[in-house]
Amino acid sequence: MPGTIRSVSLVWVVLLVCLSSRRTSVGAAPICTNGQVGCHVLSLDNLFDRVIQHSARMHGISSDLHSEFEQYFLPSKNQIGRVGRICHTSTIITPNGKENAQRMAREQLTEVILKLLIAWRDPLWHFHQSISHHHDFNNFSSNKALEMNAMVHELRQGVEKVAEKMQVLGIISNSVTSLASPDVLLPSDSADWRLMKDYDLLYCFRRDSNKVQNFLKILKCRIVPDHGC
Repeated sequence: MPGTIRSVSLVWVVLLVCLSSRRTSVGAAPICTNGQVGCHVLSLDNLFDRVIQHSARMHGISSDLHSEFEQYFLPSKNQIGRVGRICHTSTIITPNGKENAQRMAREQLTEVILKLLIAWRDPLWHFHQSISHHHDFNNFSSNKALEMNAMVHELRQGVEKVAEKMQVLGIISNSVTSLASPDVLLPSDSADWRLMKDYDLLYCFRRDSNKVQNFLKILKCRIVPDHGC
């Protein structure tokens, strides 16, 4: 099962981003945002669909792992859902509610999504390393944590492809900082996650992965609206 999960994740990346020839099958053309030679160009609508589907799967895995974590470690009290938890991403200013997200400039909303994804680059790897040493936690759950870490990286690459496509089409300006230097977007206290417990990290990631999914849907609806908006 873990091997199947990793295979599905890898196939998605190969379809979404322009990867080196060793990561693609013989004769397969990588997907690019522009019309480079040898690339298969996807529409902005299709690119959005791919990242939204990927974000939905990532959030689903985080929710499943959240439930398993609660079952294994906190059967008698729901500390995972307790009120007042402060996440290391709390310093990232995100729109409060759908209406505020709809009013935010496209560039700003894109950058918020990327900030959230970048902020989870190291914490999820640490989380996987931590729970892999818990004897009460099965290997399948540990592999889920590792998969989430890979999916954040893949989703960030996908969102960057969407941003590049929007820039090419003149929908947004070239001001999305992370496309030049991702580390610029990390908040000054981004290492505060090191002081958090595993269940706090998991709670916060589930919350942020839901935000990312919702923000991507809102961004798509503002740019390529369809019947689902």
